[in-house]
Amino acid sequence: MSSSSQLLVFTDLDGSLLDHHSYDWSPAGDWLTRLRLAGVPVVIDTSKTAAEVGRLVVELGLEGQPFVVENGAAIHLPPDWRNEGESGVVELGGGASMIRAALVRLRERHGFRFEGFGDVDAAKIAQWTGLALEDAERASRRDGSEPLRWLDDEGRLDAFAAALAEHGLVLTRGGRFHHVMAAGVDKGRALVWLVERYRQRFGGRPASLALGDGANDLPMLAAADRGVLIRTQGAPLKARFDRPERVYLTRESGPEGWREGMDHWLGQGWLGQDWMV
Repeated sequence: MSSSSQLLVFTDLDGSLLDHHSYDWSPAGDWLTRLRLAGVPVVIDTSKTAAEVGRLVVELGLEGQPFVVENGAAIHLPPDWRNEGESGVVELGGGASMIRAALVRLRERHGFRFEGFGDVDAAKIAQWTGLALEDAERASRRDGSEPLRWLDDEGRLDAFAAALAEHGLVLTRGGRFHHVMAAGVDKGRALVWLVERYRQRFGGRPASLALGDGANDLPMLAAADRGVLIRTQGAPLKARFDRPERVYLTRESGPEGWREGMDHWLGQGWLGQDWMV
């Protein structure tokens, strides 16, 4: 890990670095190689679980980098990012069992209709996501959040969110599912935490570039110095940013859009022509 890079790249997975259906990431491969050779950490910041991401970091060549799981509920730190005596996992949110218990109570009390990962087996999750059964089982190992399919009237979502707030929980929407997690937990908070940890461990505040496609990615894009909002294949995501000139909207979707965003900011020398030295 070289502190000379002075850049951190944060990325969502599904619909961003990974194709939403095939999970292919090959269009982004050249940039991943360039970043790795330049010593630039690429930090996965995803709604996926640690069990899922642990396999993907090897496939993507991101071993030894921190990663964020379950929409910011936990940060996993490699040894050189840890302070003395610190665990490799920093939890920023509540536990999944507490969240599931609250959801059961709300369903019984208000009659909300939804199906969470905790309500079904791995075979059903595989059907919902297109994952292989083994990967769906990894997706079911939640530590700090609960994905769910909303089966009720869309007009009841606000009431559902208000009921969750009474339990200290919030609702956000990802590429496929709604996600329930502890209040104050989001991908942007995790980004800010890791930028500060980088400064403490390696010196100097790094620039941050974040890429994502879903509503749950918006806090991450807003917190970064530069952002890439990747086009979705369905209805376009409506988003407002305090600094819209710092967020690039892609024409392509998935890993092609990821590559387009990297070309826009780094291919045009945002950090200067010597950023990869």
